[in-house]
Amino acid sequence: MTKRLKSKYKINRALGENLWGRPKSPVNRRDYRPGQHGQARRRRLSDFGIQLQAKQKLKGYYGDITEKQFRNLYAEASRRRGDTSENLIGLLETRLAAVVYRMKFVPTVFAARQMVSHGHVLVNGRRVTIASYQVREGDSIEVAGNMKGNDIVLAAADSPERDVPEYVQVDHSAMKGTFVRVPAFADVPYPVQMEPNLVIEFYSR
Repeated sequence: MTKRLKSKYKINRALGENLWGRPKSPVNRRDYRPGQHGQARRRRLSDFGIQLQAKQKLKGYYGDITEKQFRNLYAEASRRRGDTSENLIGLLETRLAAVVYRMKFVPTVFAARQMVSHGHVLVNGRRVTIASYQVREGDSIEVAGNMKGNDIVLAAADSPERDVPEYVQVDHSAMKGTFVRVPAFADVPYPVQMEPNLVIEFYSR
């Protein structure tokens, strides 16, 4: 287990927002930063600071992405035709861990990474253990074997915390779903405001 996984809610407190919209986030009770000076009034951010915060928020939301991986995703998004910020969101949402999370097979993005890396997810009937694997439109995603009856998986599927978005279809009785299409930014159900345009500005300086 990584340090980041252990301290996931520190990301929330550092940014001052409930990134995943979870009821037990400490931000709901303490909406200030951790540490000795956490309750001090925050200084007004520069343009660079605003861009950096937008980047940290979007990167932190997906949980397991390193800075190098995130920068590579930006580079790929900028190479593709069309709006770079839309391309970036599309690349983030087609990562296998993100799709598993969207299908509500797991309660958190961190659990999604763990589930994939432990070999509990099938893509088109084949076991895939890479969380960053890029899912394509029409791909079938399924929880493997005995994990279908796992208490955590069943609880996640029944949880009222979030809904399954329209760009995936899921049959929770079979713990199987289909990735229908790459979403636009407006389709993604972020619980907080994301600003991918500022992320693009940050990396294109």
